[in-house]
Amino acid sequence: MSNPNVPDHHEEAYVSLMRDMRELDLTGSSIPCDLVLIGDHAFPLAMNSQGQVLMAASLYGKGRIVVVGHESYLTKCPALVESALVWLRGDGSNNTSVGINKEVKEVADHLNKSSFQTRVVEGFEKNLGVGVYVTKAYNVDKEVKDLVAFLKNGGGVLMGGQAWHWASSHPKSNTLLQFPGNKLSGVAGIYFSEHRCEAERIPVPPQIPSSWMSVVIGKDFEDDLEFLFDGVPELDLQGNSLASEILIHGPLAFPIGTTEGGQAFMAGAYYGQGRVIVTAHEGFLGREKLTKFWSNAIRWLDEGRQGVVGIEPKLSGDILRKSGLKFEQSGFKKDLSVFVCRPNTNIDILDYVAEGGGLLVAGHAWYWAQTHRGKNPLSDFPGNHVLNKMGLSLLGSTVKGGIFKTPDPSKAKDNYHFRQMLRRFAAHVTKGENLSKQEEGNLKKLGQDCCEYLHMNARDCCSYTQVVSTLTDIFKTSGLPQVCDKCPSKGAKDHLLLSLGADVYKACPNPDALLPYLIKDNPVMPVVYNHKVYINVDTAGGEEWISTGLYLAPGLKTHIAVPKQILNKGWQVQIGCQTDRLKHESLKRAPRVHERFPVTSEMMLVHNLWGGLIYLIAPPKTKEEGLEVTVQIAVPAPYYKSGVTTPAEWALLKTAPAPWAELEFANLIMTVPSDVIRDLERPDLLAVLWDDIMKGIADLAVIPHKFPRKERYVADVQISHGWMHAGYPVMMHRATAAALVSVEHAKTKGLWGAIHELGHNQQRRCWEFPSHTTECTCNLWSVYVHENVIGMSKEKAHQAMIPENRNKRAEEYVKGGRKLSSWSVWTALETYMQLQEKFGWDSFKKVFAAYHKMSDCPKGNPEKMNLYAETFSNTVQMNLCGFFKAWGWPIEKATEEKLSKLPAWNDHPMTKYN
Repeated sequence: MSNPNVPDHHEEAYVSLMRDMRELDLTGSSIPCDLVLIGDHAFPLAMNSQGQVLMAASLYGKGRIVVVGHESYLTKCPALVESALVWLRGDGSNNTSVGINKEVKEVADHLNKSSFQTRVVEGFEKNLGVGVYVTKAYNVDKEVKDLVAFLKNGGGVLMGGQAWHWASSHPKSNTLLQFPGNKLSGVAGIYFSEHRCEAERIPVPPQIPSSWMSVVIGKDFEDDLEFLFDGVPELDLQGNSLASEILIHGPLAFPIGTTEGGQAFMAGAYYGQGRVIVTAHEGFLGREKLTKFWSNAIRWLDEGRQGVVGIEPKLSGDILRKSGLKFEQSGFKKDLSVFVCRPNTNIDILDYVAEGGGLLVAGHAWYWAQTHRGKNPLSDFPGNHVLNKMGLSLLGSTVKGGIFKTPDPSKAKDNYHFRQMLRRFAAHVTKGENLSKQEEGNLKKLGQDCCEYLHMNARDCCSYTQVVSTLTDIFKTSGLPQVCDKCPSKGAKDHLLLSLGADVYKACPNPDALLPYLIKDNPVMPVVYNHKVYINVDTAGGEEWISTGLYLAPGLKTHIAVPKQILNKGWQVQIGCQTDRLKHESLKRAPRVHERFPVTSEMMLVHNLWGGLIYLIAPPKTKEEGLEVTVQIAVPAPYYKSGVTTPAEWALLKTAPAPWAELEFANLIMTVPSDVIRDLERPDLLAVLWDDIMKGIADLAVIPHKFPRKERYVADVQISHGWMHAGYPVMMHRATAAALVSVEHAKTKGLWGAIHELGHNQQRRCWEFPSHTTECTCNLWSVYVHENVIGMSKEKAHQAMIPENRNKRAEEYVKGGRKLSSWSVWTALETYMQLQEKFGWDSFKKVFAAYHKMSDCPKGNPEKMNLYAETFSNTVQMNLCGFFKAWGWPIEKATEEKLSKLPAWNDHPMTKYN
């Protein structure tokens, strides 16, 4: 149960506290309680076989605290007590004076031979002058304020007790806040709970103990939700306020408002002795229909103090004022009962809440995420620096507004909670416990939440490292599904594991030890050392991938030396060519398999669980010549570059061991599985074909033959949508790869789909009429290239272009009433084909050239269609209004008047349907 993934200062503290101990004998008549830990600093010292925490330690301010789950352990474990006192007095402190409450005076007897100066006292006082204070958890009510100040200023506290008996005799009380010991230990993130523990002989591991069973929820929150929803049947969040999703991950955090899909837009939490509510858009504070809820919320945060509520300037407070409390518009002040603010980085707020303050945070993170591309909202969004510690985080994902029925508080324990669901999944994997249908339905969300949570990178937080340890154990038990084209994933469990594998691999402290459980087939391949890559780049066409001809095997790490002039200028290293993120229910590979690393140092360490080709990513508007990059170790990949790679070099390179190959031509780079090119003898002939194709693409688009950025194809085992899709790179299924590298296939069967996607990349908003022409005008390039470059008729290139099929579509369109709602794809293409057959390809080139010179084009389809009719008519010097009207276009009278002096096209192909 040891946990190696815990920050060093916690580990050092643990080693100091548990030195020379091999076992804790906690058997006997004493029944301890489970301790609940939250925050960054609390960590377990003793954990039983059920994952319950019986002892824990933490920091608060400059001080330290150790808590044991039964007061008898203060005398039952003398070695632990003495070690605890040494640690509690702090590093370098010479104060050996220990104040011992008379209720535990037996502790003084056990210390009579130690170096500590013990004093048995009636209670704690401000000027006691001790370095450490020892007490029971039951009698600190009157001393809490002074003890918290003592702890915060560097004092040490050792406290023992259990809360289950107190809770049973105070059934209507809130144990977290009202049990006396929690008023002190809670500020440091340690709570006595009402749950009994199994007392055992507990082995002392060499590192902080960990168990998937320790991931528990510390409260059911039924009473909190009853209070918050009193008189509130629904949360009306209709309108334009787009909220962020909230990740709820703390043991004492809970959802308040969620969508039917489980996305939280409002949440609450206990933190120390205080409370917090987060609403994921500041606009919700001003909603009249939420008046009753906000009144309840402010009073819940105030906890009956009837204090002053401070509202950060610029936030709406009119609705909040109806709660009846005293309000003031102000910045943060410690004497406020409740503070209302936007997400911020004021760390003083943490102490304010821990010591009893109420906090209402209103704001979102999605806009920040959109304007800080490449940044991580979990770790980089300023507001999360505070919220993360409270068990709540604002995400970059959004939640749409609506009317949401408030949940039944009596069923609060059944609500989805990330930590509880993770515990159930761990039990399912490691112990074979069955999941309910509802829990199986939650696995997809659990996977998403785990990925988000791991991005927090909170390695200084024991709660985070406990989750990482749990996930690591899950993978060591279950392994990672080894999916492929012929063996796709089989369900939600496989999907979850595939989604998480890479993130757990990155987060765990010993990824090399985990790798064999994740990648089963990882053959050793020959490598090259200190390979130099020379780069000339001019990214006028936007961000650009620069191939290195190298591959990094799964789990293999390499250092890359980069020149100083590109540091911190937006450059990145990318491992992997498969950049599509998959959302399919059945997966043939993991949803995300590439990694990017910002270039911020001259020597970078990079790796990727899944392996992949190595690229340099040059940012837009970058021009550099003669850059030299050195890759320390990598696997050579088949890589052909026109005008550079000789036939003799290719004969050797095509046998390179990497599973991915790249062929780089004048205006196109294709990335395909290596087995596709093993028999490719003449890539130079293939280059000629594709160079001609790309010239054809450019000719029709009326752009220079040298593209500002070379297009890319990547053939993957599975892509995000469709059989192919456009973009950079154009993505396609592996099955199409062989056709890309075959001149014969192109000449005999054509390349309609591949050219179609390049056509998509040439579409321009000013002459596109979505959604009618989205899958239509891109086919102009398919027709043009086949007819003018490949030398194949359009009817041979695609059966949809056979004359009888074309005529049938036009006839059916007319019979259907010439409705634009039916004018799309092949039907819409017929319109353009009729124009092409009458006026030729040169007319299209002139039209596209005219659009290149236009600015301030209209945005709506009707306006754009009229502009197109006008532009084409003026280009061919013929009035085409009648033709376009015959196709159902919304041609305006103003357009007809503009073109009235041109001769009309009266014998167009649609006249036969009049």
